[in-house]
Amino acid sequence: MPTNSLALRLFFSATVWTVIILAATGVVLSSLYRHAGERSFDRRLGVYLRTLVAEVASPPEDAADKSAPTLGEPLFELPLSGWYWQITRLNGPKTDIRSSRSLWDGGLPRLDDLGVVTDVDGTRRSYVTGPEDQKLRLIERTVDLGEDGRYRIAVAGDSQEIDEETRSFDQALTVTFSVLAAVLLLTTLFQVRFGLAPLKRLSESLTAIRSGSAERLEGEFPFEIEPLARETNALIDANREIVERARTHVGNLAHALKTPLSVMVNEAAARGDDTFAVKVREQADIMRDQVARHLERAHLAARLTVVGTITDVRDVVAALARTMEKLHRHRSIAIDVEAPAQARFQGERQDLEEMVGNLVDNACKWARSRVSVEVIAEPADTRQRPTVRIIVDDDGAGLTPEQREQVAHRGRRLDETKPGSGLGLSIVVELAGLYGGGLTLGDAPIGGLRAELVLPAA
Repeated sequence: MPTNSLALRLFFSATVWTVIILAATGVVLSSLYRHAGERSFDRRLGVYLRTLVAEVASPPEDAADKSAPTLGEPLFELPLSGWYWQITRLNGPKTDIRSSRSLWDGGLPRLDDLGVVTDVDGTRRSYVTGPEDQKLRLIERTVDLGEDGRYRIAVAGDSQEIDEETRSFDQALTVTFSVLAAVLLLTTLFQVRFGLAPLKRLSESLTAIRSGSAERLEGEFPFEIEPLARETNALIDANREIVERARTHVGNLAHALKTPLSVMVNEAAARGDDTFAVKVREQADIMRDQVARHLERAHLAARLTVVGTITDVRDVVAALARTMEKLHRHRSIAIDVEAPAQARFQGERQDLEEMVGNLVDNACKWARSRVSVEVIAEPADTRQRPTVRIIVDDDGAGLTPEQREQVAHRGRRLDETKPGSGLGLSIVVELAGLYGGGLTLGDAPIGGLRAELVLPAA
């Protein structure tokens, strides 16, 4: 159903956009949180760095006191703990390097050698690889103490703390956003389901009109859909009014032409076998036949524009079979009917009666003892709409392909001994064509003629 398709598209679109927005938001928040963690970690390292700078700028008065600076952090004393400091004298007779006990025999890389840009406060900071391939967050600063020399002071900490904090935040963010996404999708599903409910009800009402169980859109609709329902009802009313006017005009035209033709025929009949009178009667009959034909087509076309006309095929076929058995009872014609209850013709009952009646009557005229009527309801597929097939077989002599071609033409009769005007099959062909169906003739399995009528089904 179209509304279901629209609901699925809306829900799928909402799902995709919800996932995209939440994923993008999660990436941004995770990045911001990591940057915040790095700044907090850098401030912590900066405290240690300033403490080392103060130690270098104010060395102990006792030159013999060469003890390492104390930073109040036990991790600097544990070998390969991931927390290190290093002071390197950049000028002097020889390189003087002092470092934390945790560095053991190792050293810290120089950020200026790695091309790291110096901040406005003179500090360089970056991630580096330390001893034991540890990932470290390192900050360093170059201090110029004049005559006391130039020093590069570096402090590094294990960046695993940043990673763990960021990972914990990401996990919490994932759980939170997953719950949020589920709530948003359930809310969207609720809104789509109940928001499109009026459209579904509108579609069901239109289906009811098309099937003939309703004539108008009934019930209350939301403010946004009310104009659509109102205009649809107005269109149905206008269509019905046009059909009624067409029927009236057809009837008026039929009566208007019938009287002059009758007068012409009567006047010609009064002249007996006069050649002119015979010609007038002949042409008048042709005119009457043509008028009846075109008026019937106009009348049928008007009926076909009526919305929602459905006819039960089994009831019509069963009633016609009983009637034809009575009409041909002197010949003991047996009529077998096989029709499913769900077979329905999308059209007027009187048109179906006329088409099937002509076929069954024709079969009874030519049958020896048996006529078979089978109704097959065929569902819709990807290539065509649903149809109903009505197959009428008789056990008569049948027709050759050339004869089948002839009997479909108006007024063409193969046997003048049989009653009728020769218009039956041509009327069936025209009626079926107006409904978008058709009639085909072939050989019946029981020996005679098979007439297969295909019509639109409901």
